[in-house]
Amino acid sequence: MNEFDVIVIGGGSAGSAVAGRLAENASRTVCVVEAGGTNDNFRIKTPGMLAFLPKNANWAFETVPQKGLNGRIGYQPRGRGLGGSSAINAMLYVRGNRFDYDQWASLGCTGWSYDDVLPYFKRSEGNERGGDAFHGADGPLSVVDQHWPNPGSRAFVASAEALQLGANPDFNGATQDGFGLYQVTQKGGERWSAARAYLSPRPNLTVKTGALVERIVIENGRATGVAVRIGDRREVLRARGGVVLSAGAFGSPQILMLSGIGPAAHLKDNGIEVQADSPAVGEDLQDHIDYVHGWKTQSKDFVGDSLAGSWKMLRAIAEHRVKRTGMMTTPFAEGGGFWRSQPGLPAADVQYHFVPAMLEDHGREKVSGHGFSIHACVLRPESRGTVRLGSSDPAAPPVIDPNFLSDDRDMATLRRGVRMMHRIVEVPPLANYNPENRHPVDLEDDAALDQLIRNRADTVYHPVGTCRMGGDEGSVVDPTLQARGVRGLWVADASVMPRLVSGNTNAPSIMIGERCADFIKTALA
Repeated sequence: MNEFDVIVIGGGSAGSAVAGRLAENASRTVCVVEAGGTNDNFRIKTPGMLAFLPKNANWAFETVPQKGLNGRIGYQPRGRGLGGSSAINAMLYVRGNRFDYDQWASLGCTGWSYDDVLPYFKRSEGNERGGDAFHGADGPLSVVDQHWPNPGSRAFVASAEALQLGANPDFNGATQDGFGLYQVTQKGGERWSAARAYLSPRPNLTVKTGALVERIVIENGRATGVAVRIGDRREVLRARGGVVLSAGAFGSPQILMLSGIGPAAHLKDNGIEVQADSPAVGEDLQDHIDYVHGWKTQSKDFVGDSLAGSWKMLRAIAEHRVKRTGMMTTPFAEGGGFWRSQPGLPAADVQYHFVPAMLEDHGREKVSGHGFSIHACVLRPESRGTVRLGSSDPAAPPVIDPNFLSDDRDMATLRRGVRMMHRIVEVPPLANYNPENRHPVDLEDDAALDQLIRNRADTVYHPVGTCRMGGDEGSVVDPTLQARGVRGLWVADASVMPRLVSGNTNAPSIMIGERCADFIKTALA
């Protein structure tokens, strides 16, 4: 029972899609190896429990001190368990911009233009609005509208419209620019993670949870298995056809390096035998640097910490447990938009997320009262970072350095985004809440604004690029996602993105998994 046709490392967004699609062929045996648990509990399934997720569902990584953030250590939550980050994210269904994928193709990723990837987005998608030129209706990933949004979220969208920033009911349609309410990956009022979408029980699909991958077994230049640790027991799982690495932008480069694939000097420094010298492994880390600003209100429309707010929440939990309806279906980041901060850009360079609650430190700090928060992030950052090994111990966290705001162009974009955020708040109907600015600053003073940004900005949870795909020999994987220098090994997750997409990364990661499954089917035919 320890030999399979294909072993998939990681049961997250891309890994679930790869495994599920490969297992549709009943004659092919597939094994998913996942370090975390099943994530089969009501706190994960209930969208509104986002602030109360089980700690064992989150790797909760931290960065090295960030010079661009005034020396602060950043927080990097990553999903642990089946579904990966799709089990702990805000469930927003956003694909990015046509420009992103056409840029990938222009960089040597043949077959990855927008027209190439659109059929895979549609194939994965089961949109309640139905299918059309841009959307699929029958895919396993359930995508729905928000049916109980907070009135403040609607006010935010209306205020943006009042500023002539445009309304957009579909960020994944003909155009991305404009403001609206996000669609979400939910079904029947519950979170619909990639695991729930793709990992249906099948006789030929084995899912091993609680299995920490120590290394990929490489023999004569070919990936032939995976060495895992389950509790105190070690075992080697054999793969007849190949191995798919889907451990994410931090986990995938870490596992490659532990397996001897990466920058030779770094591997030797950690006492690891070099199987393939691949300097790009762990390089090119890109992430959406994000600034969050909060406003306090007297209105109890917003989610908040008060006696009235607590009773409202308890009633909402009870309603959701019985009917799967109401406020507890919220993704919290309910409204948002895409905005071009200066003329001549090929696509929006700033994304907004509106949250009908006051957030501090990724929601980890308790804030009394009621109010709202707005995120602004730089969609196509120029700053680049790295992922490195902290040690040769597979259980040790990787060393993560996003190198945030090291490029001045990112600060210039974020500055413009924050200023527009404040303009939106000053316009009715959002202004009718008489919001009180929790972090006052002279918006016209670049130095003061930059200081506030560096004191508050951090990730909005979209790391990519550390196993870059490309047509050049220096890339980690080729355009069919096969690892260079090792046969029988594919990488499929956000780590392969050569450039960060202009939007949230969950839907693109699932698309990458769908594509990888097709590449493997062709290779094994």
